[in-house]
Parts: sequence; structure tokens; C-alpha cells
Amino acid sequence: MLKISRKIEKRRIGKLETMRGAVSTPFFLPIATKGAVKQLSPEEVRDLGAEIVLGNTYHLWLRPGHKLVEKAGGLHRFMNWSGPILTDSGGYQVFSLSDRKFVQAGRGNQGKVKLGEKGVEFRDPVDGKKYFLTPEKSIDIQFALGSDIIMVLDECPPYPCSREYAKKSLELTTRWAERCFLHFHKKINGDKKKYKNGRPLLFCIVQGSIYKDLRLESTKQLRGLDFSALGGPASGWDGYAIGGVAVGEPREKMKKVLEWVLPLLPENKPRYLMGLGRPEEIVSAVNQGIDMFDCVIPTRNARHGSLFLWKGKRKNIRGRNFYQSVNITNEKFKKDFSPIDKNCDCYSCQNYSRAYLRHLFSVGEPLAGRLASIHNLKFYLDLMKILRT
Repeated sequence: MLKISRKIEKRRIGKLETMRGAVSTPFFLPIATKGAVKQLSPEEVRDLGAEIVLGNTYHLWLRPGHKLVEKAGGLHRFMNWSGPILTDSGGYQVFSLSDRKFVQAGRGNQGKVKLGEKGVEFRDPVDGKKYFLTPEKSIDIQFALGSDIIMVLDECPPYPCSREYAKKSLELTTRWAERCFLHFHKKINGDKKKYKNGRPLLFCIVQGSIYKDLRLESTKQLRGLDFSALGGPASGWDGYAIGGVAVGEPREKMKKVLEWVLPLLPENKPRYLMGLGRPEEIVSAVNQGIDMFDCVIPTRNARHGSLFLWKGKRKNIRGRNFYQSVNITNEKFKKDFSPIDKNCDCYSCQNYSRAYLRHLFSVGEPLAGRLASIHNLKFYLDLMKILRT
């Protein structure tokens, strides 16, 4: 659970307790989508300062399959990661990687994705194989992976969407969350011996798009479930995630969503802002009271030569000008033999020049993406360390 040691206005500094140890908050989760952070080994990710990573339920279910991972001893052993792992539910990928065609509420009955009360049917975009994901199935897969933090299955509505659509979506998400809670605690209570020294944590997801009344309604519905009747502790969810804030909506909407939702969340439960964001967005969200983040930006940008560089040795994060983004493939770096970032102590910056990294990108050398990813991920993890102090 979350133990807050101190607060700086709304910023919360503490520890999140999991089965595999505590994680210092606020923190950033490197994305290990298919059981690996792209181009980096688990040892490198750990050495950069990461205490926890995120695995993708959808991708690991499709390939290599959750049963194979379970047979290997769980995702931790399979990928050689000893720290905690959070797994998403797979819902976002189901909708984002396929055509959104729905059978629910007259929203269509053809296409690759069919959404109904029981769950969602979709086809693997690689081989066309048909799958059916239910709230219970998502929980089962995450248990098989050996996750330390399990997410409920939700529907993440696109942006823009109508208020009517967002309302039906959040109500479905609440009903699915209730089923997830019931199934999760059935599994825990059915094997009390296995979990006597600790169990995974279960997080719900607040939805409601950009509509204030719907965000408030989603939060109230999730907090208002009869948790004891569902077989779990009366205290309810182990954590609260805020979804649907990185699906294309204007960034100023995200701050408003947090202003609406955060006052309704329990003070002693972790708060997770899913899929966001750029460095200044993370700083802003931490200062509003968010504890957890995940995003593909540092590693995805790195693979395209876009780097985050500190402005100044002291790394003062007040305001929006504490860093700059540069495209290292630019011609102006061709003869720049200075360190990639003179204010960074990562392996890449201590050993290689801007000219060398630009050269690697220009000739298509895979080492370019590795060195850039090491730096960008170190930038994000150092940012979180500063926010904790």
C-alpha cells in the first residue's frame, strides 16, 4: 500500500508497497511491452534507476501466450526482472490496434472489434486469429503473468466522442471493474496459502472523457461499490488510475480532469495517470498529486533521434524551460564532439559524442537507438528522482 512520508503542497513523496518490494513515489514505469524495454536489457533498465516496469497484457497474451509465461515461472523469471511489474488489462490495445466497430447500443455489428456486455471480441492484427477478452479473462492472464499490480479491464473511449457515448462507456467500465474485483478476490481467497505473505494489488480506472460530470460520476461509481459483498476488503481498490487522458485530446483538458477527479480519491491510495507524458506534463501532474506514470515517449523518441537534454547542471525543474528537445540527426551535430548531454551522467553521455551518435543514426546502426534510449530513459528517471526531493 502507499505510505506517504511527506508532502510538498499537493506533491506526495512516499513508498508504494508491493509483493516484491517498495517503489519510491512518484515514479515512472519504463514500458516493457512484450517483456522487454525496447533495445535495453533488464539489467540496464535497473542500473538506470528503474524500480518497476510495465508489461502489456494484450501483447503477451497473443505472443508468446500467458500459459507459456506462467510455465516459465512468470514474467519476472521469463524476462529476468526481479522488481515489481505492473500489467495493463489489454483493453486499450484491443481498441487502439483494431478498427472500432461495436455491437453495443446500435454502434455497428461488423468489423474487427465487437464490444458487448460480456467482453470484447477482436482479431489479432498479425494473423487474423479471433480472440474474446472478458474482465475475468484479463484478470486470469495477469495472474498467470505474475503481476504485482493488476489493472481492471476498461473501455477507453476515443477523442472526440459524444457525451452519450462517454456515459455508456464509463458505466460499462464500472460493471467490468465490479466483475474484475469479484473475480480477483475469488482467486486470492481460493489460494490463501499462496498469498499469505502478500498478494497483487488491484487498480480501477476512472473514465468519462473530457466531461466533468461524467468523470465525477465514474469516480463515485468506482468508490461506491459494495466491496465486502464482492469478497474483498471493505477498503476497496488498492489504487486508482485515471485513463483516457492521452488519446488525442488537447493537453489543457488533462489538467482539468485531474482538478475534477483528484479531490474525490482516497488520500492513502496511489494515483496513476496512464499513458502520459512529456516532462513538463509529468511535473505538473506530480504537483497536482499524481504518484505514477507510464509513457512510450522516452524510448520511442530516442529511436527516432529525439533527445531530452537538461538545461543547466542543477536541473532546476521550475517552469517549463528546464530541458530542451533536440534531433540528433540534424546536420549541425555532424562535427559536434561534445558529450550528448554534458549535464547527464548516463553511460551514453559519459562515453560518446553528439557527432558519433549522429553518425550512427545516419548509417542506420542499431547502436544509435540503444544509446539514445539509455539517455532518454535516464532523463525521465532522474526527473522523478528530483521530484521526490
